[in-house]
Amino acid sequence: MKHFKIEELVKTSTGLANVPDAKSVENLKYLVENLLDPVREQWGKQIVVNSGFRSPAVNLAVRGAKNSSHLRGEAADITAGSNAENRKLFELIKNSGLVFDQLIDEQNYAWLHLSLSKTANRKQTLHLN
Repeated sequence: MKHFKIEELVKTSTGLANVPDAKSVENLKYLVENLLDPVREQWGKQIVVNSGFRSPAVNLAVRGAKNSSHLRGEAADITAGSNAENRKLFELIKNSGLVFDQLIDEQNYAWLHLSLSKTANRKQTLHLN
């Protein structure tokens, strides 16, 4: 884990407890080592994690999907700082050759959702506005 720390992947502004279990921590480390760090290396600039692991209470509070990969520590919502930079980062990730489950442009590149599973990865790219 070169560019990211578990602490930034579990932070929440909801005020609710957000403590991952051992399996979720293992998944977060896998996500960082196999996707977030390599993306950061290719990008060459800072990437900020807005949301990583979410406890069920946090996921409910932020209106996350009922079976969100955030609940398992398999996803992070990230930003490169602006919609324009997020658009460039989206294209970089899409064309990087890295394995991912989902790469989602959220709200016209307000942020990107990036997920990775240890089992099956769809390499799915979506635009949700």
